Amino acid sequence: MSAAIVADRLGKRYGTQRALHDCTLEVPAGSVTALVGPNGAGKTTLLHLIVGLTEPTDGSISVLGASPRAQPTRVLPRIGFVAQDHPLERRFRVGEMLTLGRKLNPRWDDALALEWLHARGIALERRVGELSGGQQAQVALALAIAKRPEVLILDEPAAALDPLARREFLQALMEAVVERELTVLMSSHLLADLERVCDRLVVLASGGVQLNGPLDEIVASHRLLVGPPGDDAAVARVHQVVQTRHTSRQTTLLVRANGHVYDAHWQIEDVALEEIVLAYLQHPEQEVVA
Repeated sequence: MSAAIVADRLGKRYGTQRALHDCTLEVPAGSVTALVGPNGAGKTTLLHLIVGLTEPTDGSISVLGASPRAQPTRVLPRIGFVAQDHPLERRFRVGEMLTLGRKLNPRWDDALALEWLHARGIALERRVGELSGGQQAQVALALAIAKRPEVLILDEPAAALDPLARREFLQALMEAVVERELTVLMSSHLLADLERVCDRLVVLASGGVQLNGPLDEIVASHRLLVGPPGDDAAVARVHQVVQTRHTSRQTTLLVRANGHVYDAHWQIEDVALEEIVLAYLQHPEQEVVA
């Protein structure tokens, strides 16, 4: 599978503040990739670099084989972007937002935008400021999809939505992915949502990549080991220990297993995606690339 997005030792500084450093990753074409990390981890910075809103301080970023900043006409018409705050002009009517999209985007598909909004009961004569948060999110997604992009970038698109609106948004997103064969990179704090719609995971913490790979392989390769206190040195020689917890009665290890774990000293348990992600966020010195 070819890569739609390639970052090579990508870095970004704002004055003396380092927002992103030594970020190396690939997003395969046709994948739906979750981008997870705490506030300040560099997620929005990475997405802005991908869509050309800012330029790298270090390294390089390539989207569909070209640089978003150096070759914008080759890249930007082929990228859809939905920002966290859905930056729509609140005074415009929905139809006027479509007119703006039509004038700004050479690959614009008016029929697709109209069909998308009609299917969700959003009238063209409504003013954007009168719409609910969920409806505004759907308008923003319609504008992005109607560009007929090959790559869709979503920055916390459903963070402010109620559970029903968030579910409807994600269902609409998956319809678009299936029908349009999109490559999607989506940042979110909502791991349960991401687990339902994504097939790959990237974890950012402290400005760098901590975990990157197919979601099912990440879950399958991690195990929770529970055993006698202080008996973890032998495990660390064979497997990567991501997190260690000690009590007077037992030691609990979260490991990325290098093959099967065969040791009668340890009780071996499966581990949920949320626990894996939290462990890497709590210990950002770890770095694993699948």
